[in-house]
Amino acid sequence: MDKEESLGDTLKTVVYAILIALFIRTVWFEPFKIPSGSMYPTLYVGDYLFVSKYTYGYSKHSLPWSLPLFEGRIFASTPERGDVVVFKYPQDNKTDFIKRVIGLPGDKIKLVNGRLYINGKIVEREQKDDFVIRTADGSAERYRQYVETLPNGVKHNILEVSDSEPNDEFAELEVPQGSYFMMGDNRDRSDDSRVNVGFVPVENLEGKARFLFFSHNDEEAWYLPWTWPKKIRWSRLFSSIG
Repeated sequence: MDKEESLGDTLKTVVYAILIALFIRTVWFEPFKIPSGSMYPTLYVGDYLFVSKYTYGYSKHSLPWSLPLFEGRIFASTPERGDVVVFKYPQDNKTDFIKRVIGLPGDKIKLVNGRLYINGKIVEREQKDDFVIRTADGSAERYRQYVETLPNGVKHNILEVSDSEPNDEFAELEVPQGSYFMMGDNRDRSDDSRVNVGFVPVENLEGKARFLFFSHNDEEAWYLPWTWPKKIRWSRLFSSIG
């Protein structure tokens, strides 16, 4: 009987722990890993971050497996231009994407020779030192780096291969009501609202990226434990995302 009670208590503890974890990641914070380089230099491949689920309210995509328990958003709050946001890819409503909010509902967005225009006004940018990305094969890719200042004063860094890449020309479009225009900070290496993502419905927003809690690269072999400390990007741990 004691063994049966002990097993029952253990199972209860495990179930409670799972329920608490699901509640926390649904209502407060959820961890995400960065799998691609579309948000360099803000986010690196191998960054792990926390997203606040409560910032923009909740939709079905806030729930595990996007359970369709309700429609629209509850406790909704409006994203600000410049927020880094995790959302469900509108083309399948399953895949997690992370980009920066560039266009709000009603905004008119276009790109001319690589320069971003919002509501007819060019978005200012200032060039700084080039940014180098180390690829998986060990080679280095050099990008032009700029500080971009959005109309609301938010400053963030962007990368450009040049101002004449395929996605550097974008005919003016108005962002529909209830949707947002997203762009990656690595402008010439990002699938975003200019390409396949399109406008992102407010229902697809999952939360705002807040801070990194871990970061590592894959330059060292995983099967050599003594190399693991070299893989950790210590300077990026617990840094905020902006």
